[in-house]
Amino acid sequence: MTQNRLGELLVREKLISLQQLRKAQDEQRRTGQNLGYTLAKLGYIQDGEITNFLSAQYRLPAINLDDYEIDQEVIKLVTREVCEKHKIIPVSRSNSSLIVAMGDPTNLNAIDDIKFLTGYNVEPVVASETSIQAAVERYYNAGPSYEEVMADFALGEEDIDFGADEEEISAVELERASADAPVVRLVNVLLLNAIRKGASDIHCEPYEKRFRVRYRIDGVLHEEMSPPLKLKNALVSRLKIMSQLDIAERRLPQDGRIKLKLGKGREMDFRVSVLPTMWGEKVVLRLLDKGNLQLDMTKLGFEIEPLKDFQWAINQPWGMVLVTGPTGSGKTTTLYSALSELNKPAVNISTAEDPVEYNLPGINQVQMHDEIGLNFAMSLRSFLRQDPDIIMVGEIRDFETAEIGVKAALTGHLVLSTLHTNDAPATISRLLNMGVEPFLITASVNLVLAQRLARKICVDCKREVDPEPEALLEIGCSEEQIATAKIYKGQGCATCNNTGYKGRVALYEVMRFHDSLKEMVLQGASAAELKASCLKLGMVSLRMAGIRKMLEGVTTGEEILRVTMAD
Repeated sequence: MTQNRLGELLVREKLISLQQLRKAQDEQRRTGQNLGYTLAKLGYIQDGEITNFLSAQYRLPAINLDDYEIDQEVIKLVTREVCEKHKIIPVSRSNSSLIVAMGDPTNLNAIDDIKFLTGYNVEPVVASETSIQAAVERYYNAGPSYEEVMADFALGEEDIDFGADEEEISAVELERASADAPVVRLVNVLLLNAIRKGASDIHCEPYEKRFRVRYRIDGVLHEEMSPPLKLKNALVSRLKIMSQLDIAERRLPQDGRIKLKLGKGREMDFRVSVLPTMWGEKVVLRLLDKGNLQLDMTKLGFEIEPLKDFQWAINQPWGMVLVTGPTGSGKTTTLYSALSELNKPAVNISTAEDPVEYNLPGINQVQMHDEIGLNFAMSLRSFLRQDPDIIMVGEIRDFETAEIGVKAALTGHLVLSTLHTNDAPATISRLLNMGVEPFLITASVNLVLAQRLARKICVDCKREVDPEPEALLEIGCSEEQIATAKIYKGQGCATCNNTGYKGRVALYEVMRFHDSLKEMVLQGASAAELKASCLKLGMVSLRMAGIRKMLEGVTTGEEILRVTMAD
């Protein structure tokens, strides 16, 4: 069945409207995804409804792959490449027949291919393409499982048990233990599982009586595994060797990098930070996936008016644009998308970053090295002798950097940078606290943007729930909003690891520097007074942006309370 035919039949059966089909087809052309997946993603129809509809159309049984455990022997009959090519997965075999879950059971090429490759007669059953894709990821995962690796340790655990006195362990012993095959496999499982689950960070944490590994997925930490305590030195040493760090140095913090090639030209960078704690070295790895970098501003989560203000500010010939928020709130992605829009052959762009997270062609990126004196302030001074048009400073941490940045903005350069503050108005107080004069702030700053990342409801298990008026009032919804509110939550499924959330959306608070605000700064107004004035001028606060996303069915009230403060 062609995609168009599927859409027509769904409209005819009144499962979706013609308008919804057209919107889904527009989205499908933009993303390249199949129509069924796109309709489910947009929330027009549930995955299960499409499966049941196709099952009735073809008079074939439907299967829910989330509730079905497929034997590894069956999985081995068909390669991952064939499954991905035809969007199928083998489910079970019986005598000379192989039961195969298919999104399109009329695909005779797929049936012929599988029959030729396996020698079995193919009996198709219907499943949604989304669930087939998730099952392929689940069953064709690269490398052994954590349990398989841990079973290997039972064979030779005496080789890596150092005993109680850690101070006497030599570098030679550490290197030998970290090269032990099960340790290597355990680290590989650790890294590959993090990539597969879409984690942004890995935390390897030693305590007095246990050693645990946690993944940060969509901004929230989840415990992944708890290897035996005796393995902590070997595991940390393996990570340090991969990061080209000194394995004998265990008293000082160290920073390194691991580059992993994943095939099909895909690379994954891990930024590694080692910190000595009371019970051993804690290692945190930040995953930097270049393939996931979203540089299209319209897809970041901006509302129309704030996006117009932000684009106005970055297209000014000079001045400062400051992006604020805590670590992991997506500041770098926002700045990179701004740079990507500004990156034209006619302009010279230089960036000072610590570290350089993603390589952007056409932009001169400089990595900071504090140990040799190459810091933000020194880089900024050097940039001003390099005939720049646009300068990006990774972070304004001190008065010296702030002062040079302000001077650059006042002398005909566009300066983009980040600060760690709770909201947009508090940024002015932070600059004043650093020692920047009020008249310099008002003359140089064009716009301040504060942001947070909220988890999105998983589209595969999204369901409407009855709104609780008291809870909505507590979040900050108005009576009118509560009266018409449609509230959604994720029920938990295999796609989202039973959390109800999959992916994140950015919430933005954009403070454009109007003349009235400049006057208030010069008069010494507090951050609270600035915020009150901004809200009167129509600024959408972080909490208001969150409420809008909740009412649009993108996120939940719990997420809004977790990542934003009340106005």
